Amino acid sequence: MADLHSLIKERLAQNRWGMLANQGYVLGVDLGSYDLRAALVDLQHHTLYTVHTTLPSAPPDQVVDHALSLARGLLQQADVTPDRLVRVGVGFAGPVDMRYGTVRLAPRMPGWENFPLQERFEQAFDAVTLIDNDANLIALGEATFGAASGCQHVFYLHLSSGVGGGLVLNGRLYHGATSTAGEIGHAVVGQGWDGSGRPVMLEELVSIAGLLRLASKYGLATDDLEQIFGNQPAAQRVVRETVDLLAIRCAQIVALIDPEIIVLGGIVVRIGGEQFVNAIGTRVNDFIAPQFARPLPVVASVLGPESVTIGAVALALDSLSD
Repeated sequence: MADLHSLIKERLAQNRWGMLANQGYVLGVDLGSYDLRAALVDLQHHTLYTVHTTLPSAPPDQVVDHALSLARGLLQQADVTPDRLVRVGVGFAGPVDMRYGTVRLAPRMPGWENFPLQERFEQAFDAVTLIDNDANLIALGEATFGAASGCQHVFYLHLSSGVGGGLVLNGRLYHGATSTAGEIGHAVVGQGWDGSGRPVMLEELVSIAGLLRLASKYGLATDDLEQIFGNQPAAQRVVRETVDLLAIRCAQIVALIDPEIIVLGGIVVRIGGEQFVNAIGTRVNDFIAPQFARPLPVVASVLGPESVTIGAVALALDSLSD
């Protein structure tokens, strides 16, 4: 993982967020599927404080209480009072309704439907709070501080237990008409592959579960994702097919939005490593139509476990310039 402190210090020194970005603090919170994380950025001295804990298996109210407690502890650790917060950004592992500041649903955490997430944080810290889904925030975080720093047009693809994506266009997150832009995991990639005749979505094929199912179909029964990137013939076949499938979808994205860079992230990318990323990049460039041909960078994300919290910080910073 890149040195987050250096990345943030360098980017904040270029201040493009207006007068308020020179004072106070910005808090970023990650209400993830696995951990609770928080990051605090000092806008004057460009310092970063982070903290994390395990995600409790509890109802939404209790999870948010844990997240608020974690954030308050981080403020105390940094000797910062809540009144010095100028913005709070919160990332959630599922679709959110940005108009109302609520959670739409949580695919892996039931009970969150219509939860007033923005309101809870604004009440707790008396600071303007912005919420967004995790993939969108990683996209913005990578465009602001990470692998796509300085790029105005970025597509981010997240490969994990689910498959998501985020679009940064003209330097800002693009949400579309219903805040679902970038949800490439829900794109239909075929029909009837399982014999039922129903549409098959990308997420079913290239998520962790999808990769393990395909490996089992080819004779490699395992629940260890690392074996998918091993030397067994079945594993190599899975990776080849996955690389081609992802590259075709990314090439279609290139034809549609013409990004400067594609960033890949998530646990599948971390385990697949440089060889996996390079293979996808090579095939993406093979599939780009000749009239648009140019070397398109396809790179791995660099923000690591803090990617959502740093993206939440970037979202909060962006709001300062609105």
